[in-house]
Amino acid sequence: MSFLFARLIAAFVIVIAVCGASQRASADPFQDSLQGFLADSFSDTADAIEAVAASGHPRASAVLVALQDGRLLYSAEAKKVFVKDGAGAFHDAASGAVVDPAPADIDNVRLNNRLRGMLAGVVGGLTLMSSDPAQRLEAAQSVFKSRDAGTLPMLDKALAAEKDGGVKQALAEARAAIVAGSADAAAEDRIAAIGIIRARGGQDAVSILSGIPADAPEPVRQAASAAINSVQQNLAIWNAVQNTWYGLSLGSVLLLAAIGLAITFGVMGVINMAHGEMVMLGAYVTFVVQQLIRAYNPALFDYSLLIALPLAFLFAGAVGVLVERTIIRFLYGRPLETLLATWGLSLILQQAVRTAFGPTNKDVGNPSWMSGAFEIGQMTITYNRLWIIVFTAMAFVALLGMLRFTRVGLEMRAVTQNRSMAAAMGIRTARIDALTFGLGSGIAGIAGVALSQIDNVSPNLGQGYIIDSFLVVVFGGVGNLWGTLVGALTLGIANKFLEPFAGAVLGKIAILVLIILFIQKRPRGMFALKGRAIEA
Repeated sequence: MSFLFARLIAAFVIVIAVCGASQRASADPFQDSLQGFLADSFSDTADAIEAVAASGHPRASAVLVALQDGRLLYSAEAKKVFVKDGAGAFHDAASGAVVDPAPADIDNVRLNNRLRGMLAGVVGGLTLMSSDPAQRLEAAQSVFKSRDAGTLPMLDKALAAEKDGGVKQALAEARAAIVAGSADAAAEDRIAAIGIIRARGGQDAVSILSGIPADAPEPVRQAASAAINSVQQNLAIWNAVQNTWYGLSLGSVLLLAAIGLAITFGVMGVINMAHGEMVMLGAYVTFVVQQLIRAYNPALFDYSLLIALPLAFLFAGAVGVLVERTIIRFLYGRPLETLLATWGLSLILQQAVRTAFGPTNKDVGNPSWMSGAFEIGQMTITYNRLWIIVFTAMAFVALLGMLRFTRVGLEMRAVTQNRSMAAAMGIRTARIDALTFGLGSGIAGIAGVALSQIDNVSPNLGQGYIIDSFLVVVFGGVGNLWGTLVGALTLGIANKFLEPFAGAVLGKIAILVLIILFIQKRPRGMFALKGRAIEA
């Protein structure tokens, strides 16, 4: 009898345990929180996001990231929530098990802008304790932008455990962004948070500090006002530095486009209105090279510009020599006819390219080493413009060396200073003219390679730079390379400082007026060439 009684007691205990387990399973907070996504209501979705984050479940982060990426779906009929992976397969959000086939009524969980902002902060809070420093840094930056007060306890925990200096600074800034606007925080804590945001600087800091309510304690408002003034002054300085960088970038482009024109104009006195089309031909050479590499050897794409540079120089230079031999040499001493002939030639070249490649813009990609950007303080520097400045400097130095240390360069300088005396000394001026025109056109070709990385490659590419190139040459001094350098950088920087106040069009008009006034005082430009024929 006692044995039978013991067995009954054991069976009863097992039943109680099973019932308790089933009750615990049904009361799983993670599974319960997922049910909020079934209602297709923004308010219920907001509650579900907070409940999933608070559950501490290992799959909570995956579910919320899927919701953030638009990969969280639900089925009202099956009363289940699903996660769609990158391959298109569906998984049960609660267990992670693959679901195949998916229910017929499956649909995305909807989000609005408020939920997206909330979700960014919650996801950031969940990844604050990640083992990957890059993920922790990204999470801290996300919390800084969302300023979700619900992540404050997690931030404090992460700050206490963080060892990486950069991540710890980002965590401190995220915490300060929340505390500064919190009415529940002590005034001393808010003032300290304002100091951290002030030290961070940037437009985000101004936005956070401006959002501190007017009913905040007087010391907090005074600290916020002083911090805003300090950050804005700092931003003004960095804005001037950024404009200077943009001006140097534009000036390097103008120098590259104008340097060939300076040589041609200085040696031959020819106003070449087709110079911009030589730039355009160099850009299209780059496009053709990249198309061939994509078709036959994609592994060489990072070397496409290095391959295109000599080809663009040779092709544009050959076209320049052909133009000089067949058109220009019959028009020396007739500037108006030369101008009209080269203008007509520019139209012919544009139409030829338009017929061969079409009128639309062509895709010229950036190699990996010219992609991306980095920041110095509040200034952003893109790698493509940085490399263009470096390349322009190298091209300028190489050209100076060629003119200074080679026989052809010596003869070019002689013809520039006194053509008649150079001819009397046995220099074949006709040969020098052809080589000069070819050299100027070749340099324009490599300018096209550089411009293909920052501008649209189309038949009209050169038209946007020909007028500015002439302004650079005239302002700097005809035929003087150093004058061309100073003129290009001066015009580039002046343009970028005028644009924010006058706009792009009025800025260019103002520059043109200033150059006209300058030329009235110095008709030969800033750096006039010296020579008997020139001075005569």
